[in-house]
Amino acid sequence: MRITSWNLLHAEAIPPDKAADNGALLRAQIARLQSDLIGLQEIDYFLARSGTHNQVGNIAAMMGAAHWAFAPSLMGSPDDDWRNPTVSDEKLITENSKVAPPAYGIGIASKIPVLSWHRLDLRRSPIGVLMAFPVDGKMKSFYVRDHPRSALAAHLDNGWLVINTHLSFVPFFNFAQLIKIKRWSKTLGVSDKSKILIMGDLNIPFAIFARGFTWRSLTALRTFPSWYPNVQIDYFLSQGLSAKDVRNIVFPHAGISDHLPLQIDIDVN
Repeated sequence: MRITSWNLLHAEAIPPDKAADNGALLRAQIARLQSDLIGLQEIDYFLARSGTHNQVGNIAAMMGAAHWAFAPSLMGSPDDDWRNPTVSDEKLITENSKVAPPAYGIGIASKIPVLSWHRLDLRRSPIGVLMAFPVDGKMKSFYVRDHPRSALAAHLDNGWLVINTHLSFVPFFNFAQLIKIKRWSKTLGVSDKSKILIMGDLNIPFAIFARGFTWRSLTALRTFPSWYPNVQIDYFLSQGLSAKDVRNIVFPHAGISDHLPLQIDIDVN
């Protein structure tokens, strides 16, 4: 079983290039990955900035995956005015759902049949952080407020439970979110710990804090920033497997996103 985690950055070309064919870059990378299941972070759902596409649905089609789900973290674009999802919003959009309002969040596409989907809401940090962005060739700092987060779980028909998430960029708050996800994973009906995976952009640069006492990190690969990867914030975590039980694969920068895709092969037999 080949599983990929990728912070897609809504399929933006990196370095920014208005002439770039982002769709072609994305199709080429998805074909290169040859994933059975992919967990995606920072994806758009019918947002104008990325061409008004259902990105996770499109990626599922590129993969030949019949099953996909999108969990909106916020309604609207993070670049513009946005709001928190409310009780009237669809919290889980799948291949069987009607079209919902534009949103931004995380998703999973799977060739492996999915028995059930599950979502865990994670509240946002009450404080933001100063973050540096390039503006007119210079790095400038801006105060960035956090937004709500979530975890999305796929219970597969081969008995595995795969959880995808994108945690807060606020230090220590993301650690508390991860603890909540680890506890939640025990409630989703999979008793074999070796068949539970947590993956995603955890925004935690120290593996010892990401894995904790009872989980292990299956990868030790730097994926950020994509053009010069020097830090690990993308992970696969397991309670039953170790790094020696999987084959790690990291791909070179392919002109899209500020993260490299992170991939593992697992022998499920």
